[in-house]
Amino acid sequence: MITTADRLKTVEEYYFSRKLREVRGLMAEGKPIINMGIGSPDLAPSSAILEAMQQAVLDEGAHQYQSYQGLLEFREAIVDFYAKNYGVSLNALNEVLPLMGSKEGIMHISLAFLNPGDEALIPNPGYPTYSSVTNLIGAIPKLYDLTEENAWFPDLEALEQQDLSKVKLMWLSYPHMPTGAKASKLQLKALVDFAIRNQILLVNDNPYSFVLNEEPTSILSVEGAKEVALELNSLSKTFNMAGWRVGMVLGNEAHINAVLKVKSNMDSGMFYGIQKGAIAALKSGQDWFIEFNTIYKKRQQLLFQLVDKLKCTYDKNAVGMFVWAKLPESSESSEVFIDKILYEKSIFITPGTIFGSNGEGYIRFSLCVTEEKIKEAIDRF
Repeated sequence: MITTADRLKTVEEYYFSRKLREVRGLMAEGKPIINMGIGSPDLAPSSAILEAMQQAVLDEGAHQYQSYQGLLEFREAIVDFYAKNYGVSLNALNEVLPLMGSKEGIMHISLAFLNPGDEALIPNPGYPTYSSVTNLIGAIPKLYDLTEENAWFPDLEALEQQDLSKVKLMWLSYPHMPTGAKASKLQLKALVDFAIRNQILLVNDNPYSFVLNEEPTSILSVEGAKEVALELNSLSKTFNMAGWRVGMVLGNEAHINAVLKVKSNMDSGMFYGIQKGAIAALKSGQDWFIEFNTIYKKRQQLLFQLVDKLKCTYDKNAVGMFVWAKLPESSESSEVFIDKILYEKSIFITPGTIFGSNGEGYIRFSLCVTEEKIKEAIDRF
């Protein structure tokens, strides 16, 4: 009998992969499921993006292997985008690396910087992939608490009272997923100072900074951040390009070269047409952001009505494409709560527990649902 690698014993199948099979099964039985669980944009990219990609497939060399570092034109567009929107200065030659989605970057960065036995600080609650990838490569997840009482920001003083001698890397995501909490420039500066004192590499996962957020921020805008920080970003949420798999990692030359060493052994470069579409996306004007945020704002206001019907509480100032809601004190566990709604009302909502133990007592709604569907969900209550 052929056995699998021991590393598979450290992880489980991704929650959404497993749960969506169950949801599809209910749909096959004729249940009118409304999926409010997944943050997969249902809107289309702009016509300029689509036209750029379509025209590019006819270019000479479009279907050949592409550079591991992506087109220089693409990297220059990323640099211009960061300068314009975040006030961050980058070098297109060696401080930017395109990725096939930022999820790919989580694996590449972990392979580049973590040895077996090293520890990585993981937010609780936070994106489950940080922990699963850490486990897969033989490193050790070391959870740090985020709580509503502390505005979903780490207690750095308490962290420094712990043994951090084996910690090599710290995962962040501001604006935070799943809660939608923002971090101020002062808070980002505190994180950078913490990393410098403790010789820890910060990685800020930043795909939500333009969704319902008037003040996009980058950790790289903090003085000295490039020495201890990388930033992941993505076109998935900002430009409705989730299925295109376009992301990037940014930082100083030494850190980017380390990631490139891993990446160049795992793929053969992003499709030319996708890169051309991504360039068009990054050149979008403010009209684009105003238009798609107007849509999300209307959906958010409707979702608040649904959350109110469930007698949950929430932060109206949170950003990103989710509504993070606290269950009433008398409620069952998050997973029991969402399953009851799934089977009684045919509405799928994400339980907060999939993001960590501090997600217990919370549920998450996606804004990637039409106004008509949200109204239908409200009517079911």
